[in-house]
Amino acid sequence: MTLQRLVNALALRGHRVQVVRPRQFKHDGEEADLYSELLVPGLPCPGYPELKIGLPVNLRLKKHWHANPPDVVHVATEGPLGLAALQAARSLEIPVSSSFHTNFHAYSKHYHVGFLRNAGLAYFRWFHNRAACTFAPSADVIADLEGAGFKNMHLMGRGVDNGLFNPERRDEALRASWGAGPDTPVAICVGRLAAEKNLHLVAETWNKLRMAHPDLRLVLVGDGPLGHSLKSKFPEVRFSGVHRGTELARHYASADLFLFASVTETFGNVVTEAMASGLAVVAYNYAAARTHVRDGSNGFLANFDDARDFQAAAARAMEQRHKWPEVRQAARVTALGLSWENVVDGFEKVVGGLVKQPLADVCVTNA
Repeated sequence: MTLQRLVNALALRGHRVQVVRPRQFKHDGEEADLYSELLVPGLPCPGYPELKIGLPVNLRLKKHWHANPPDVVHVATEGPLGLAALQAARSLEIPVSSSFHTNFHAYSKHYHVGFLRNAGLAYFRWFHNRAACTFAPSADVIADLEGAGFKNMHLMGRGVDNGLFNPERRDEALRASWGAGPDTPVAICVGRLAAEKNLHLVAETWNKLRMAHPDLRLVLVGDGPLGHSLKSKFPEVRFSGVHRGTELARHYASADLFLFASVTETFGNVVTEAMASGLAVVAYNYAAARTHVRDGSNGFLANFDDARDFQAAAARAMEQRHKWPEVRQAARVTALGLSWENVVDGFEKVVGGLVKQPLADVCVTNA
């Protein structure tokens, strides 16, 4: 979502943008409205078969860019296609920027490959240090990466679509389908049902809260490999499946409390989407929550990766239910100040500094 917004915004500002990406199972017949595409072969991504990762088409990219050199190549992923783009651009002396948004070294343990953590971090450091600059979405991530030897780091935060994610999309009929009346408290979490999202803690927290608040509902929006085990262990949780666009916004706005226990985010767009939707957020004090949530004012924070403190923060949120109207309003006000225009301004300024002439042509590689 962030990359798509960046690409569209650059094109709308008059830059000629090309996206290099692998052919996916869907949408390959659709033509991009604002930019051109170069589609390359890909293979299903392990663990995410619905997504393809691009193959290392070094020679094709080198030939293409030799004939049509962009001002800058921005590499959005560190996989085979991203590496091919990095090497091809450097060989042609085209400036390269990159972005870091996959905490592989943080969530590798959830997929039983924790032994690859150090090797993965070393590869990411080598990869990004070969780019002229690297963007990361939060000050936390930049500090961690600089401590690990990453160089030329820049902040590229996240905006939020306040028109899409809006408290006015609250739907009492949807709430009724969850077994909730107008005054029933509803907690929600949005994201892939996967180990790195720490959803068992979310569900266990909800289970504990029900001892004091038996009417509290929990809705999980998303799908993934943990879906079956979560449904088996927590049959009273409402599993809503995957939603996007206005349907996703309607689900956010129809809840009251956002429980987010993930500890592997580089940012966490769902936090700002929930705030824009007027929800009281409960999250660990890092990434998007550290940047935008003020404990007790527009949300509730817990010490990082401390399950007991997360549950305590959720309990505080429920105990202060009488304050929810002002907390939720404060969350919405915070979100209204998060502009995508400012994000794109910052990217344009940094990347424009890599070229000797005014920035015109940008090529973006993804997956």
